[in-house]
Amino acid sequence: MKDKPWFPVAYMFVVTACFSTVLIGFSRLTRERVEANQEIAFERAVLEAFAEIEVPPTPQIHERFVQLFERSEQAGGAYVYRKDDRVVGYAVPVAGQGFWAPIRGIVGVSQDLDTIVGISFYEQTETPGLGARITEPQFRRQFEGLRIGQIPTPIGIRPTSVTPADNEVHAITGATQTSVRLERLINEDFSAWLEKMQQQGDAQ
Repeated sequence: MKDKPWFPVAYMFVVTACFSTVLIGFSRLTRERVEANQEIAFERAVLEAFAEIEVPPTPQIHERFVQLFERSEQAGGAYVYRKDDRVVGYAVPVAGQGFWAPIRGIVGVSQDLDTIVGISFYEQTETPGLGARITEPQFRRQFEGLRIGQIPTPIGIRPTSVTPADNEVHAITGATQTSVRLERLINEDFSAWLEKMQQQGDAQ
């Protein structure tokens, strides 16, 4: 039978079908856990966008998140940060294409919409040691206390050779494309959110 011309094709078909079935099975078995991990990663990023919040161990992140944050359409779809029954700030999701794959993060904003209080990321696959350094504290700390500029460029990411303005931070050396794309995606989503907030404020 192995000498038959159709045998290699049939053999590969059977092997492929078997492996595909196994992979689909594993995918279905682990889907809930993967989704739960993604949710925890998002909630951790929201907490990390506010330096004043002490991020608890993983099993307690969801509880801490729901204590402090609530998504609100009146806040342009952002997550409202409340403490002692008063609004302290907003967690604004931003996302877009990085150099290799999508980058998703959270921008923490002060209650008066004048200042960025922090930034964090929960999804990125940029180059390790280069673009992936956007997740490191040294880069992220630059956003703490950053003044928010005018739409459509509320923030800027500039080369290290340039003195940054009040609404600008330094790029990561050697990661030009990641820095350019990160600036673009933040400004696009953040500007859209700021416009919503301004429109709602005018309507009140």
